[in-house]
Amino acid sequence: MAQVAHLHDLSHSRSTSNIVPLRQGLLPRHREYLLRWLEAGQRMGVFDAEIADASHDVINVDGSAPVDHVLVWVRENPDPAYMLRPQGMRWVLIDQIRDHELGSYASFELALHVIRPVLPLAETCAA
Repeated sequence: MAQVAHLHDLSHSRSTSNIVPLRQGLLPRHREYLLRWLEAGQRMGVFDAEIADASHDVINVDGSAPVDHVLVWVRENPDPAYMLRPQGMRWVLIDQIRDHELGSYASFELALHVIRPVLPLAETCAA
């Protein structure tokens, strides 16, 4: 005989599953590429960048751990102009000044390219 599962039982079993969401982080190759991108971008108004490491002893309101992110400054503004953070297997680019998401990109290098296209994208394969 078939068993009937109530919605309450299904939601409880989903919350206790062993599924771990995939989440990227900043790798050494991302840090190396960021340094090359910063150097090349100085002529186009890129001023500085900071990698803000997530504090492992801090937990977000929703119970998740904070993620590493990159803040980018441009010459025109004393505040960070852009934030780049991993979300799942993609990179989200945020306009920090207007608090607006600009897009989600398949690679870290492509997201930086959207800010300032100072390195050829063909180089990203080696990064």
